[in-house]
Amino acid sequence: MRLLVTNDDGIESVFLHELVRALLAAGHEPHVVAPKAEQSWIGAAKSRLRPVHSRRFECGLGCPTWTVDGTPCDCVNIAIDHLLPCRPEAVLSGINMGLNASLGFILGSGTVAGACEGALHGLPGIALSQSLTIPAYERLKLAGGEPEPELRAVLRMSAAHAARIAPALAAETPAQSFIVHNVNFPYPCGADAQVRRTVPARVMIPGLFSPQAEDGTHRLVFNLGEDLSPEGLLTDRAALDAGFISHTVLDFSKLGSI
Repeated sequence: MRLLVTNDDGIESVFLHELVRALLAAGHEPHVVAPKAEQSWIGAAKSRLRPVHSRRFECGLGCPTWTVDGTPCDCVNIAIDHLLPCRPEAVLSGINMGLNASLGFILGSGTVAGACEGALHGLPGIALSQSLTIPAYERLKLAGGEPEPELRAVLRMSAAHAARIAPALAAETPAQSFIVHNVNFPYPCGADAQVRRTVPARVMIPGLFSPQAEDGTHRLVFNLGEDLSPEGLLTDRAALDAGFISHTVLDFSKLGSI
């Protein structure tokens, strides 16, 4: 399958690289167009007020690769219209460093937005994210994005699952359907991890910024939010906590349905 691959963690992300290697090993044809620098939690932003630069990039992935000094949505738009030699069959976004599970995270995610941009071009969009514990995420950031051996093994297993799951979801998704598949991998993720169909957890995330400092600034303060999901729902967060791969279908054609 011909695939456009993007992310919001940037072109240097090992999580992106492991996904691409898994797709190649599975016989697919990825083309990578990813942000030059990290664009996490930027949602569906597009670079309206400045020109955006794209260039070929060689990082040993073994497939055509470009960087764009903009957002994930910039990447998808520019890739489809100007960079790829032919139209892709689907857009894959990820693998993200950390979960994108629950309404509070899905609606602001640059990873999910990259997949949504594929849907807005009439293509199946699949967002892929790797859940992490907070200590594992902090160690990853301190190491400059280089995973420790245990995390790399988990990531490679998740990437292998992704290379199987994502093209299958793309193949069964009709063109111009405005459907995005949001897939989250548990931590750890084993070879026998099963996929569960889920709904987004109803998570509210207040208090995301610190009080004003002496210089007048506020800084982002990460938190997982407050889960207000009714009992009895298999949410994406609950599935991850139980060790399942969460698969949520985001059907944007149903927005505003009566």
